[in-house]
Amino acid sequence: MTERKPGRLSHLDAAGEARMVDVSGKAATARRAAAESFVRLSAATLELVAGGRLPKGDALATARLAGIMAAKRTAELIPLCHPLNLTDADVRTEVQPGGVRFRATVSCKERTGVEMEALTAAAVAALTLYDMVKAVERSAVIERIRLLEKTGGKSDYAA
Repeated sequence: MTERKPGRLSHLDAAGEARMVDVSGKAATARRAAAESFVRLSAATLELVAGGRLPKGDALATARLAGIMAAKRTAELIPLCHPLNLTDADVRTEVQPGGVRFRATVSCKERTGVEMEALTAAAVAALTLYDMVKAVERSAVIERIRLLEKTGGKSDYAA
């Protein structure tokens, strides 16, 4: 594993070129990350979503499944992410005043974390909901895609 000098970005080599980080020297440990996204909707659209009455069908179930599928394919979407053998991926929905909140939780036992998988799951769930509601509300807004927590590896994080 290449040592990183303090203040240097781990995804850049000595010449400043992008590279995948070598994690071969790290131990595989239990890792978990959670992320969220929020889709702001009008009251009328939110009522349709909550009641499962959109023209395209059950938007919340579709968005949940899309988020889970996206978590499993993150390394194909984000160029420098390592392919991970996920042990769990879950996306939960919560209809709230003003929109829908997605919370994605992803786990693995690997040499690198699953933050990008959780963030990808939350983002794709939100994008899928937008796709499901765009026929009735093109002005829906995706916001607050963020990491909530991560455990495992060298450090833990909580927002």
